[in-house]
Parts: sequence; structure tokens; C-alpha cells
Amino acid sequence: MKFTHMIKAAALIGAVSSVALMSGCSTNPSASLNGMKGGGHEYLLTVSRPNQLHVIDTETNKIVRSCDVPGVFGQGTVEPSPDGRIAYVGTNKWEDVAGFDITNCDMVFFAKQSDKTVTVKSFVSLAVSRDGKELYTIQNPTRKLSDRYEVMEPQLAVYDTSAGLDAKPIRTFPVGRQITKITAMDTGEVILGGPDLQAINPQTGEIRMLSKLQHWDRPADKWVQPDAFAMHSLGEHVDEFIMPYFTIKWNGDPGDMEKAEFWWGMSRVDLKTGEVEQTETVPFEFIIFNFITDPEDSDVIYGAFNTLSKHNIREHKTLAVHNMEHTYYDLNMTHDRTIYVGGTSSDISIHDPDTLEKIGSIQLPGDMSTSGMRIAYLK
Repeated sequence: MKFTHMIKAAALIGAVSSVALMSGCSTNPSASLNGMKGGGHEYLLTVSRPNQLHVIDTETNKIVRSCDVPGVFGQGTVEPSPDGRIAYVGTNKWEDVAGFDITNCDMVFFAKQSDKTVTVKSFVSLAVSRDGKELYTIQNPTRKLSDRYEVMEPQLAVYDTSAGLDAKPIRTFPVGRQITKITAMDTGEVILGGPDLQAINPQTGEIRMLSKLQHWDRPADKWVQPDAFAMHSLGEHVDEFIMPYFTIKWNGDPGDMEKAEFWWGMSRVDLKTGEVEQTETVPFEFIIFNFITDPEDSDVIYGAFNTLSKHNIREHKTLAVHNMEHTYYDLNMTHDRTIYVGGTSSDISIHDPDTLEKIGSIQLPGDMSTSGMRIAYLK
């Protein structure tokens, strides 16, 4: 009996060890994972043409490895798993999703969303549950008939992340149109960034409003319906979701530009509590594609496009502006506040958060186009 118990105990220990190795977890935060640092070390993830996922060490600002992504270059959406080990990439003209182990480039997940009769596009939308067990996409299907295309109802598709290389949805729920940027909260809900900011329960399909934008209830003779931009950065460095918007406040008659105020605004969601903040941030002076929050001061945000800018949203004041060498679509930052500005071309520009001055650059083998830049915390 004692010998049997010993065998069972040994088997249990072996099973637990195998799970730990597979998940990329380690009790030693400095343990090496195929030459990469664990313990929450930060890696920058992005995609460039022809179709490669790049893993960049934010300590050295060097490319650790580049993983070949199957299919034609898509929109370059990247979504890291909670443990930082897996990077999910939208590929093949916005139709497929591939998941890679960033420590060795092994493809561990693949979902082909289209078939012979229905073409499915997922515009930017990728999210992983906070426990890493489920992957979410917004599917926009179109049925190909002999004489026409039939536009079908969009839906949230839920995948099991352990489904391997032939993953199929385990649940689907109808959603509204024009949904792009999505992310998961600690509540279990998934934020839907579209005409408004909503949250859906991926177990039941129940949808609730988080922040009204196109359907806000401000008087039309005082405010212009906002134009929201739901793409790129998601704020993993401070555990939040930001969706910028632009609006106009009429101080005279509607259309009177002499008295009008032009504003950037944002809807910001705390991913731990679900608390929502909607506010006009700073006057519109130049184009901004995305905002990110300073991890040391939530009143300070940064934006990028043709300029890199720094703003205080409580004072409605622009603190600093740095002219960029060319247009950049996206930005992100690490816990130590180093700013990375990328997208559009083949270089990532690195900047000091206090002065906004350029302090470095990372050259990629191809242009990023609309690709996002995400921070993975490898555990």
C-alpha cells in the first residue's frame, strides 16, 4: 500500500511539474524560458510585413525573435495571454487567428473563421479572458451566394484557448455592428468598442452600456455627436481600456465656428473594477490616434500621430509636444514609463516620458502598417 501511495504521489508531482512547464510559469522569477526572462519581464509585441510577429526585449530594445505568421498580412492585431507566454495574432486579411508561444515561436493555436460559403472578418477585435482560458473575436460574416453577397449578423465568438490548431467557437452571441477594439475585464465581461462602449457577458450574451458616444444624451444644439476611434493600444501597463473621441461644443448657434470649442475626449475603463470615466481631455490642436496613461499619474496621458504629445486632462492642458519624423499610428509604454511609438512604417521610436525627446529606435524588417503594439509580461 505504501509503495502504491508513493507511485501515486510521484505521478501527481510529475503532472503538476508538466503543467507548470507548459504554462510557462516558474517559482523562480529569474528563471530562463528558452533564453527569455520570466518573473513578469516586459516584452513588446508587434507585427510587420511580410507577416511576422516580433518579440522585443524592452530592457535591451532588441528583437529577441521573429515568428512567421501563416497567411497574408492582416491588420496586425496582437493580444498577449495573461501570463505573457502566448501571443494571438490576427492574420490572413483579418480572417484567421494564430497563437504563438513567444519563447520559441511554436504555433499552439489556430482558428480559421471562414469557410467555402461564408467569409468572416474580425476587424481588430481580439481579447483573452483574464484567466487565459478563452479567446474572443467579433465575427463579421458574409455569405457568398451564386448571384449576391448576404451580409449576416455580427457575433461574438468564444474559443477555448487549449483547442489547438483547429479551433472552433464553443459559443456565439449576436452583437451590434461596427465593433472593433475589445478587451476582457476582471468581472468576466468583454468590453465592446464600437459606436458606444458596451460590455457583454461571454457566458450568457447579455449586453449592457458602459459609455454612450453615438447615442449620448447631450443636447444636439450644444454638442456634436462624438467620433470615436476604436483601434490599437489598450492600456495593459495600467490595467485599463481607453477609447478616444472627438467632439465640438457649440457656445453659440450650432455651426457657429467662431464660438465653437473643439475637444478631444476619452472613455476610460478600469479593467479590475469596471469603473468608467468619460471626459473631454484637451482642446483639439492636432490629430491623435491613441491615448495612453502615465502609470505614475492617471491625470497625465500621451497621444501620437504626426506628433507625440503629453497632456494633463484635469487641467485640460497640453504639457509638451514633440514633432515626429513621420506619421505613427500607435504607442505604448512600460512600467518604467518608457514610451514606444510605432505603426505605419518599419521603425519603432523610443522616447523619454518627461521631455518626450527621442532616446532610441528599433528597426523592423518590414512596415507595421496598422499593426498594434502590446506589452507582454512573461511570467
